[in-house]
Amino acid sequence: MTAPDRPAPQRARGMARVTARVRRGRNAIGDLAMSGSSKLLFPRATDALQAVLLNSAGGITGGDSFALDAGAEPGAKLAMTTQAAERIYRALPGSEPGRLRTRLTLGPGARLDWLPQETMLFDGSALDRGLSIDMAADAHLLACEALVFGRTAMGERVTDLRLHDRIDLRIGGALAWADRLRLHGDAAAILARPGIADGAGAVATVIYAAPGAALQTDSLRAMLPGHAGVSALGADLLTLRILSVDAFDLKRHLGPVLRHLSGAELPRPWMI
Repeated sequence: MTAPDRPAPQRARGMARVTARVRRGRNAIGDLAMSGSSKLLFPRATDALQAVLLNSAGGITGGDSFALDAGAEPGAKLAMTTQAAERIYRALPGSEPGRLRTRLTLGPGARLDWLPQETMLFDGSALDRGLSIDMAADAHLLACEALVFGRTAMGERVTDLRLHDRIDLRIGGALAWADRLRLHGDAAAILARPGIADGAGAVATVIYAAPGAALQTDSLRAMLPGHAGVSALGADLLTLRILSVDAFDLKRHLGPVLRHLSGAELPRPWMI
């Protein structure tokens, strides 16, 4: 007698799409769609349309797949965050990685602040993540992506990790910046190397693209700790990277930078 086939593990799926549109002089919802475990919440707006992304599955593991398509239409303002840190849990051996795809689009004269809370990677996790940004030359973009490798305060070490992370930024149709990270194996040992992260357990990447963005370089350098740096890649584009021992220390340094560049308070979920 042959053993019955085991049912395939249940996988989480989620898709969300939202755009901000100027309607009667105010920023309002344009396109809107959501399905599966992806939900969008809309707190009471101030100037920009505010949207909060929620993963009702509670995290991502091997074989899960999530996609977000967000945009600010011409002249509109959209500020997005997540309800909480995204948790990447242990994947079954031999399983496909969890997949996370985000696409941001900014029309002429638009502004989009993409400020999700940190992505927390646990031991044994596998993640394939991509962020693609297409913006008009006169648009304003502030984007932040933070990775945390385990909970330092709880003594966690990430010694088994499969991570592929990609960011592509196109301005006026031309590729302006591309970032790639591939981290396989003992992440704690790799990050401990002086030439890589010198023992840091958390890292954030910030992109600021706007007319005259490079003028912020000196003021940002005065704000940053020693384990961080900012580079002006052109008159209208700068990138910044911060290394920290853990998520708490990372957000302590990251918060003032994001407030400075956005000219506003951080989204409310950051305060919880």
